[in-house]
Amino acid sequence: MKIAIIGAGNMGGATARGLAIGQHINTQNIYVSNPSRGKLEAIKAEFPQINITQDNKECVREADMIIIAVKPWKLEELAKEIAPELKNEKVIVGSMAAGISTDKIASLFGYQHPIYTIIPNTAIAVLQSMTFIAGKNTTPEIDAEILAIFQEMGEAMLVEERLIPAGMALASCGIAYAMRYIRAATEGGVELGMYACDAQHIVEQTLKGAVALLQANGSHPETEIDRVTTPGGITIRGLNAMEENGFTNSVIKGLKASK
Repeated sequence: MKIAIIGAGNMGGATARGLAIGQHINTQNIYVSNPSRGKLEAIKAEFPQINITQDNKECVREADMIIIAVKPWKLEELAKEIAPELKNEKVIVGSMAAGISTDKIASLFGYQHPIYTIIPNTAIAVLQSMTFIAGKNTTPEIDAEILAIFQEMGEAMLVEERLIPAGMALASCGIAYAMRYIRAATEGGVELGMYACDAQHIVEQTLKGAVALLQANGSHPETEIDRVTTPGGITIRGLNAMEENGFTNSVIKGLKASK
């Protein structure tokens, strides 16, 4: 399979790198286009076998699947540019940005063949994305192929399109929220007397351990919390202080604001 990626920004570049690291797609079958040369050269320097071009038409001409990673307001212009190059057998993976439905993509491209909305996060570059996939005019065989490609770059779920905004809030925006927690906890560690680099390392490992416990035990977070909150202990005092300052409510409000 040959895959074209239009756009080498944060998401397009991350997806190209994830595909190149993985084994599902041969690196020489990855094509990336971008208006400016700098981002393309950066990808080429890391993965010399990737094909780069500043010509979108050239990028998609031989591709079996087209991943569109441009800003939403550029989609209409792009559709006019590349629509003449599309053949019926091509699969369009639509915009990775918010608010672009498969119906919108089909309308812009005048396309009645397989179309997907794919929402990964930037961890796709290191094969650790949480990716949400919704399709239109698809088949079980194509669904399975798309899932296989993106599951190699982390976790991927085929969902109803109405759930894409929720998935984006939890995982795409959510990766920024996780980073903000790491930053806040690191700053707290510095106030407690740690060097910043040591504090960040400790927080990163602690989060990895928390996730590993949940995945290994299949448990609810509250069950694991109960195991470290002894009566009158320091953990419950810390948790209560966080809740007093709106920890859970802030997280929920932030997710709802992102939807």
